[in-house]
Amino acid sequence: MSEKFKAVVIDNQNEKFTREIKEIDISHLKDGNVLVKIDYSSLNFKDAMILKDGGRIVRKFPFVPGIDFSGTVVESQDDKFKKDDKVILTGFRVGEAYFGGFAQYAKVDANFLIKIPKSLDTHKSMMLGTAGFTALLCSFAVKAKEELLLGEKVKDVLVTGATGGVGSIAIMILSKMGYDVHAVTGKKDKNDYLKDLGAKNIIDRKEFEGESKLLEKGVWDGVVDTVGGASLTKILAQTKPGGIVALPGNAGGIKINTNCMPFVIRGVKLWGIDSSGSSIKRREFIWNEAAKLIDFSKVQLFTKELSLTELLDAYPKLLKGELFGRTIVNPNK
Repeated sequence: MSEKFKAVVIDNQNEKFTREIKEIDISHLKDGNVLVKIDYSSLNFKDAMILKDGGRIVRKFPFVPGIDFSGTVVESQDDKFKKDDKVILTGFRVGEAYFGGFAQYAKVDANFLIKIPKSLDTHKSMMLGTAGFTALLCSFAVKAKEELLLGEKVKDVLVTGATGGVGSIAIMILSKMGYDVHAVTGKKDKNDYLKDLGAKNIIDRKEFEGESKLLEKGVWDGVVDTVGGASLTKILAQTKPGGIVALPGNAGGIKINTNCMPFVIRGVKLWGIDSSGSSIKRREFIWNEAAKLIDFSKVQLFTKELSLTELLDAYPKLLKGELFGRTIVNPNK
């Protein structure tokens, strides 16, 4: 095994932020007890923020970002994993506090890893990545209305940020679950793309701008809101009694101006989705369900594969809303 490997390294010395591809020594990987040869990582919104300027997330420099990866175990000091096991990692502050996946190798705590189910492989698992894992969590949160809470059957589900990674995969999953999916987007040229994923109806995001009443006509049994911010006020006011709003993101802002009425009068549930902190048991369940709900031939159509060099050119486009679908990173390309 080579002692050196390629990685994206960000640094912030004398208030000058840099990002470049460097060769670093494996001996510099000290965070965990399992060494993984990385096959793939993926580009998420949080990754793009970190690549830009650290995103007020990374506190130690120099640093290797990348909040998820898949690969093969090379060495393990934990009995749960052995050499040649195929593994997935998402979250647990890897790529934020611990060296992450934009590299050819990573060393992490065994408690952060799960084995890849036989129905998947390292490529498929990062075609989904953090975004797909989050979309699955959101979809099962919506499904909880009828299964866990024993409420009325879910029919109409709203998905915001529909052309993004989470939104696109959520549409596919929710449609496969048998729900009528209403996709919200500002990109009119993506209507056919969204309908091909399973969206029954396309709604202009402008419909959720402006002032909202305390309560509006109940329309949605469930919502996957990847955007947050001001539009969430109107979404909550339009959610039916007992409805669930799964909230995994805040690209539209961190503040909402809402009221108690949707929660007290209608029993609406605002379900925060923290994919990074999900338990291992829940992760294993979700990843084992993935192959039943995902059409990977369709995901492949909106997935781009980039090298580490190409990654550094692509991340600003994600921050500007110019990328849609999934972007996987092959550090060995």
